[in-house]
Amino acid sequence: MDDDQLSRVFAALADPTRRDIVARLAAGDATVGDLAAPYDVSVQAVSKHIKVLADVGLVSQTRDAQRRPCHLEAEVLDLMTAWIERYRRQAQQRYERLDTVLAEMREDEQGPSPRSRGAAS
Repeated sequence: MDDDQLSRVFAALADPTRRDIVARLAAGDATVGDLAAPYDVSVQAVSKHIKVLADVGLVSQTRDAQRRPCHLEAEVLDLMTAWIERYRRQAQQRYERLDTVLAEMREDEQGPSPRSRGAAS
């Protein structure tokens, strides 16, 4: 996933209604009508949200006779998770290095531990 597509996916998910639609589609496919039911907006407004999600690859629609169920494309979420995880790991490594430095500083302030003094004798 290139940076531009990633930016567009995050922008699409910035809207709380679209995040809710994605969460509901994670439980299973649904029609636009089904997805529109809990909102106080028109089916056309929800269709526009679906179009935004489809344009960035998060949602696809298939034709099933007269129905057009929406389907969550989880692979895009996996790519986003991988991008986030890379930076989470980097932050975790920095925290671990900081913990090491702080532990060394505490040891320096407290002097050698009784165990290390006994080992030196």
